Amino acid sequence: MSGIKEHDYLKVCAELASCLSISISAAKKKIDLVAASKGAKDLSSRKDVAINLLNEIRSVSEIEGKTRNNQLDNLLEALADEENFMVED
Repeated sequence: MSGIKEHDYLKVCAELASCLSISISAAKKKIDLVAASKGAKDLSSRKDVAINLLNEIRSVSEIEGKTRNNQLDNLLEALADEENFMVED
């Protein structure tokens, strides 16, 4: 049964990584840091921490009305005065 629990944990990690636009290993490290500060050591408590983080991130993105991907797209848009700037020689 531990394989099923690990699968659920990895699924939550993947969803968190997708919401934050980071790798799964970075999401796991983020979860581990929060879990360590709360004293959570077993897999089920780390999964609870991951679910809480995921819910917080989703609620923040709903309140702000934008996702991290939208923020990145806005940052990468060219300004009107920089549209014709060429980097190459």
